[in-house]
Amino acid sequence: MFDANGRYSLVLMRPDLPKYASNNRAQGASEEYKAIGSGSISYYGAYSVSGSELILRVEYSSFPNWNGTEQKRTNFTLTGDELKYTNTAPSVGGSAAVLVWRRAK
Repeated sequence: MFDANGRYSLVLMRPDLPKYASNNRAQGASEEYKAIGSGSISYYGAYSVSGSELILRVEYSSFPNWNGTEQKRTNFTLTGDELKYTNTAPSVGGSAAVLVWRRAK
């Protein structure tokens, strides 16, 4: 979610996250916690655009290493109902990721 006042909130998760056997999120098994932690991330804060860069100022994240940081996304475009950018340093490592968002209707 990106709003007109320069605020954003992102929640990304894999569609195959496992259910907790205990049915209690505070009593998961270590394998369940690992799967959830490596398969999801959420963060929010303020954003701005500078040329073709989207700048995300992370206030808080489920990946605490990002708290208080500035994340830059390159190749930012906004065309019609589509927002697109490249994350050159994903939190899980690996190569750059291109994300494409479409406005909900």
